[in-house]
Amino acid sequence: MKLAVVVQRYGAEVSGGAELHARYVAEHLSRHADVQVLTTCARDYVTWRNEYRPGAAAVNGVRVERFPVSRERDPHEFGIHSARVFQSRHSIADELRWLEHEGPYSPALVGRIRRARREFDYLLFFSARYYQSYHGARVAAGRAVLVPTAEREPSLGLAILAQVFRGVRAIMYNSFEERAVIQAVSGNEGVPAVVVGVGSEIPDGIDPARFRRTHGIDTPFLIYVGRIDENKGCRELFDYFTRYVESTPRPLSLVLIGTAVLEIPRHPRIRHLGHVSDQDKFDGIAASEALVMPSRYESLSMVMLEAWALGRPVLANARCDVLLGQCLRSNGGLYYEDSVEFAEALGRLIDDSRLAARLGANGRSYYERHYSWPVIEQKYLDMFARLDRENTAGVPARMAPLPGWWARRRATLPAADEVLRRAPAGPVRNPQ
Repeated sequence: MKLAVVVQRYGAEVSGGAELHARYVAEHLSRHADVQVLTTCARDYVTWRNEYRPGAAAVNGVRVERFPVSRERDPHEFGIHSARVFQSRHSIADELRWLEHEGPYSPALVGRIRRARREFDYLLFFSARYYQSYHGARVAAGRAVLVPTAEREPSLGLAILAQVFRGVRAIMYNSFEERAVIQAVSGNEGVPAVVVGVGSEIPDGIDPARFRRTHGIDTPFLIYVGRIDENKGCRELFDYFTRYVESTPRPLSLVLIGTAVLEIPRHPRIRHLGHVSDQDKFDGIAASEALVMPSRYESLSMVMLEAWALGRPVLANARCDVLLGQCLRSNGGLYYEDSVEFAEALGRLIDDSRLAARLGANGRSYYERHYSWPVIEQKYLDMFARLDRENTAGVPARMAPLPGWWARRRATLPAADEVLRRAPAGPVRNPQ
């Protein structure tokens, strides 16, 4: 079997969630199939500036072909087009212009997909909202398997994405909440699909004491791992945490691992370590009292799964459907909606070591049942086998054509925000 993984940017240095997800899937599926990655020369997800050399390369033993981005993203222009399609009545043409400005705008990559659509048995497209996934899935619809990695955000309400959700051969969802919202906005229940998510690469020899020695930490701490950004809920986290430590005698610190794009408060209980090695990250999670996940928008939190793999409980923002659903189904963490609930939940985790241990053990069991790599690899292989059987039975591609020139320009589509607001929200407690 020959597979292509198509993703907006790719490299050992690229640490974004969807891109890291794509790399892990490519590397693990390469144990079972001939896997090749098709991507752009971009490294930066804000501008899509060409930084990698075009052409063939290899990353961790997987062949990669990179194609140039023809136009960098202008954040101001992108903001104008986003406001139009998200907040106003608009046309298909408006959505297509938004997609070009979203990027990464690489007609060369789409041309490679068009030429190679019969070269591969299946093409896995990461992530739904980007240029290469939309146009690539359209030209290779009969072999397109979509991995949406979609948060509950306005682009899900776009008509052009609904066409793709209905028209690909299969969808590999990250969570039951992601599946529920995409099915609600697109009506794609007939598309073969499975909730699969992604595993992680947990190194051997985890040593919590080593982390404490390396960084001189001798008190209990809560840990955050990821981009330190307002969009990830970090400003609110700083507010809630400082209120908490100022109201309690507990000697607790907040340790931050990751790149900061938000100013970090100068506070004796908040410590930023910046970028650390994977070994150091896992040592740190294992040494913590709990992992905190303050984001309101996630399709799946890899670091939350990593904490559970290490037997640590999590404290999650309940206003994120996905994080709340994961906590409820796993019974591996506590959750909060405001500063009062944050303080109460965190106090329970710190004061009740038996509860924290039980939650961590529940999380580890949940990870092993659903997110260990043998489980994930088998879900992909089972889906490919199912599609092979359906192809033999003559199941056709479903991708609907775009409307004609005039119809494409009629402003008949509702604001994407409005479409998303009508979709059901909340955690999926019972996936069945």
